[in-house]
Amino acid sequence: MDFVAGCIGGAAGVLVGHPFDTVKVRLQVQNVDKPLYRGTYHCFQSIVRQESVFGLYKGIGSPMMGLTFINAIVFGVQGNTMRLLGNDTPLNQFLAGAAAGAIQCVICCPMELAKTRMQMQGTGEKKSSRKLYKNSLDCLARIYRREGVRGVNRGMVTTLIRETPGFGVYFWSYDVLTRSLGCEPNDRYMIPKLLFAGGMAGIASWLSTYPVDVIKSRLQADGVGGVNQYSSIADCVRQSVRKEGYMVFTRGLTSTLLRAFPVNAATFATVTLVLMYARGTEEGPTECEPPPPQQGLHAQTQPQAQPSSL
Repeated sequence: MDFVAGCIGGAAGVLVGHPFDTVKVRLQVQNVDKPLYRGTYHCFQSIVRQESVFGLYKGIGSPMMGLTFINAIVFGVQGNTMRLLGNDTPLNQFLAGAAAGAIQCVICCPMELAKTRMQMQGTGEKKSSRKLYKNSLDCLARIYRREGVRGVNRGMVTTLIRETPGFGVYFWSYDVLTRSLGCEPNDRYMIPKLLFAGGMAGIASWLSTYPVDVIKSRLQADGVGGVNQYSSIADCVRQSVRKEGYMVFTRGLTSTLLRAFPVNAATFATVTLVLMYARGTEEGPTECEPPPPQQGLHAQTQPQAQPSSL
């Protein structure tokens, strides 16, 4: 039931957060010499005006498809790691989260590659006259035919660098906050406290790894239109800093933080309601206590993931 609740909660998080993720990606990868957008609000406004509301949901199929697999991996790894470590401490929550984050990259990286390519397709066009990709699966299939396994896993190293500490920080901060807030089973404010803890944990996780996410997005968007700008991670960092300064690592951050809180709030609320409905109102709320070894992942989502994720 935890797995089912996590999947439904994750789906709710994707629906709430994907428009913000589209804005984030567009801002991260736009050409600095000929920028299309002046900021977060202008980007959001431009996409709706030029591409309709559906433009904000470009590439949503990929995170939706990958959600079940990612949750399966994260649930299993996090729960087993906590049982292996034994004690339910903030440090062990960090280690278990980091392990789960690292292993789920196998699914997360190709999923985010397809999402990024779909989000960049038809930029500024309401009806794209030249659609390179029909959908997320077609996108991955075409990349595989052209570049093989390596192409499908473009950005894997940066995804690993982002997800490993990112998931660790998420679980650690969530555990610390729920303990500090005193999320007791009979507390009438238990659910608001849980939502607050989840939202703030999501923000903390993104802040800890955001510069890596910028580089990951640029590497995964590189090659759209047939032109490759970057030869490696280091080359991407060098070119980005040389052209745009160190502030390049904050591109799209406002959109990401605006997305982080409601995404995690939506996920936590959905998970709680599903568990309460399935297990009964007396047992369901106890799931909102500080996460024990087997329950720390109810509310975890993908970024997108960042979060996918986060």
